[in-house]
Amino acid sequence: MLKKCDDKLEFSKEENNRYILKLKDIKKAIIFLKEQQGYDFLVDITAIDYLNYKEPYPKRFAIIYLLKDKKFDNLIILKAYLDEDEIIDSITDLFKAANWSEREVWDQYGLKFKNHPNLKRILNHKEFIGHPLRKDYPITKGQLCTKTDDLMDEMTPRLKARGYENHEELMFLNLGPAHPASHGTIRTFVALEGETIVSAVSEIGYLHRGFEKSCENHTYNQIIPYTDRLNYCSAILNNIAFAHTVEGMLGVELPERGQFIRVIIGELSRVIDHLVCLAANLVDMGALTNYWYLYNPRETAYHLLSKLTGARLTNSYMRIGGITHDLYDGFEDDLKECIKDVQKGMDDSLSLIEHNRIFQDRAQNIGVVSADEAINRGWSGPNLRASGVNYDIRKVNPYYFYDTFEFDVALGSVGDVYDRMMVRFEEIRQSIKIITQAMKRLPKGDIRVADHRITLPPKKMVYSTIEGAINQFKLTYEGVKVPTGEYYRSIEAANGELGFYIASDGSGTPYRVKVRPPCFFAMSSLPDMVEGEMVADAVLDLGSLNIIAGELDR
Repeated sequence: MLKKCDDKLEFSKEENNRYILKLKDIKKAIIFLKEQQGYDFLVDITAIDYLNYKEPYPKRFAIIYLLKDKKFDNLIILKAYLDEDEIIDSITDLFKAANWSEREVWDQYGLKFKNHPNLKRILNHKEFIGHPLRKDYPITKGQLCTKTDDLMDEMTPRLKARGYENHEELMFLNLGPAHPASHGTIRTFVALEGETIVSAVSEIGYLHRGFEKSCENHTYNQIIPYTDRLNYCSAILNNIAFAHTVEGMLGVELPERGQFIRVIIGELSRVIDHLVCLAANLVDMGALTNYWYLYNPRETAYHLLSKLTGARLTNSYMRIGGITHDLYDGFEDDLKECIKDVQKGMDDSLSLIEHNRIFQDRAQNIGVVSADEAINRGWSGPNLRASGVNYDIRKVNPYYFYDTFEFDVALGSVGDVYDRMMVRFEEIRQSIKIITQAMKRLPKGDIRVADHRITLPPKKMVYSTIEGAINQFKLTYEGVKVPTGEYYRSIEAANGELGFYIASDGSGTPYRVKVRPPCFFAMSSLPDMVEGEMVADAVLDLGSLNIIAGELDR
């Protein structure tokens, strides 16, 4: 790919379509890929500290860029090594999605970006000292925040750019970080002229719990319960995304029954997530009846999941190489009842709003984001498809037999609140369609790979043989040994592309785990979306993006 570059960049190619370049050539390569090869979608930016790695690297740190082309089916990874004192060229002038991603790299690693418009903390608070994802950071060091950030360092330049030199005529207001309007522990600081928002700045990190740092101190299977707490409205999809990535590194494929069960439970999780989003957004409009129509079927689904997994919200049902246990007797009947309740609740809700002029006036042409803008901001999932972009990983890069299921990709045309909501309504229908097909085709057989290096032995073998007891002990204590290397893989989660970039040193504990959270890129767009709109519209904008703070902050 890079061989076509006129600048004759020096690079070497590694596995998984990853290219190693000199730091000074990174931006040049990205410009070439974007302008000449159509790599318009910035998937993510991350970094790695190789201080404690078992093999020496050219320099202590690496900066990593993941990009996809216009069809979203080709992924390219660019990587450059650098030391702490070297400066990286910002690509915020090429991708709006890079703004928060570069801030996160600086916040977590201390790597600096030249010409970044606002390089400041984003997940850690402003009084935080040090960079927590460095390998020499003392993880037991507690750092409390004692002062609120007034955010005027961000607000003032935005107001000035809009011609507001004098702030005396403006009213400043905080939306959040408390519920209900903020949909999580998120703060949006707005400047008002009457009820119109003339400028806005968003602050996240209130829920930051150090997920990625915790992953460096736990085995791969021990991490799965932590993934539940990312998007806790569809926890099993997070389980699947992480396990799917590790299984790719191991080079194993689940038995067919295991794959089908992941599809069934994953799509049910997608349905639940969309129900929560739609119910909350409608109640924000004052449509309380719709809230109960949509929220009550969610309870039916939670009863089913509780019966299957032993937990309602954070299910931890997946394992590396398979699933904890098979479906229970009577699961199919319970699932049919659940789907029936969901369909009725959705039909009842749509009967109230689908042709309702008040709903249409409140939702249409509010928070409009064009297709090109959504791509440049790194949007994915229902939000991107609402802007008319046909990108669904289940179709573009199918996994778990998704290419054999009959279902449609729901698309919007305007990219407003209305489209983002209606796309989710239609996706619930399509998920039910997939679940119904998968249950009819559900094969018999194993639900885990038959490899004693990956999955736990049967209890009978553990209790009756020394080999089984040792096997269980070593897998539990040492973890699944993942081959050395770096790997990125993603699935179509409820909010979009949920991916994991994992670096392994060959042990049972990952050297580095980076989450690619779809919420992060959607939330970074909110300030620009709400400017020029009313306060009440800003609440709907945020709700329609379906921000889940656990996934956003990690």
